[in-house]
Amino acid sequence: MEILLILLTIIGLIIFETISSIDNAVINAEVLSTMSQRGRRWFLFYGLLFAVFVVRGMLPWLIVWATNPSLGPVGALTATFSDNPEIARVIEESSPFLLIGGGVFLIFLFFHWLFLEAKNYGLRGERFFHKNGVWFFAIVSIILTVIVWFSLKQHPFMAFGAVVGSTAFFITHGFKQNAEMQEQQLLGKGSMTDWSKVLYLEVIDATFSIDGVVGAFAFTMSVPLILIGNGIGAFVVRELTISNIDNVKKYIYLKNGAMYSIFFLGLIMVIDSFGVYIPQWVSPVITFIVIGYFFYRSRQCL
Repeated sequence: MEILLILLTIIGLIIFETISSIDNAVINAEVLSTMSQRGRRWFLFYGLLFAVFVVRGMLPWLIVWATNPSLGPVGALTATFSDNPEIARVIEESSPFLLIGGGVFLIFLFFHWLFLEAKNYGLRGERFFHKNGVWFFAIVSIILTVIVWFSLKQHPFMAFGAVVGSTAFFITHGFKQNAEMQEQQLLGKGSMTDWSKVLYLEVIDATFSIDGVVGAFAFTMSVPLILIGNGIGAFVVRELTISNIDNVKKYIYLKNGAMYSIFFLGLIMVIDSFGVYIPQWVSPVITFIVIGYFFYRSRQCL
């Protein structure tokens, strides 16, 4: 049963990382179309090494260190691969701070997409929310206030974690908006070298990968499993970028599936942070169901 749960978690992480990175793959494909074949190979090889071992390796470590400062940087790194029960206890005790911050981040991400981002309307009501986008800031402010209020009754650091999650959302969102503007300027310039474009794409990947890494903690607190699942997902995204992005773009509701998955994962993380037991299989199963539904909807439109 343990092996089946591990496999289910890894598969869920791969699918979630792949689908949530569709926007990143589209940006990559558009920039790669301006590069030589040699530059594309650089991106596929060196970029993959950077994406898996640096970005998706460092981010979980930094998150574990930030939520367990007593371990120190080296201790946080070894703790992610340790089976020491004392270390496991320390990480488990700090998990509510990580979960509530990550949950707020993901919930804000979903509501930003629902209210403000252009989309293909996959469900009734999406058009209504999009037309009333001005309410986004009011909604997320109320959500944060409610979460902080109940968090203060549990532990002051949980309330601080929720605020950190909201802060992280607005910071990364600013970077994403800037990346989209820089992409348009980059496509209009022919003087940039392929290496410069590869470095630009890696910065973009680092920004977009935060969503996948944060959401991964809704699946498991095991960093090795996160590295495996997100690493394979990063490889799949690059393969799609190089060879099949036009076909992927035809599945017009995949982004919807990714965002609704993010919403449910955010809810799971917040609920879990308050001590409500949620079995580990729930997150991957919900991801399969939600993304599977919108994949089916997309297939109907082909």
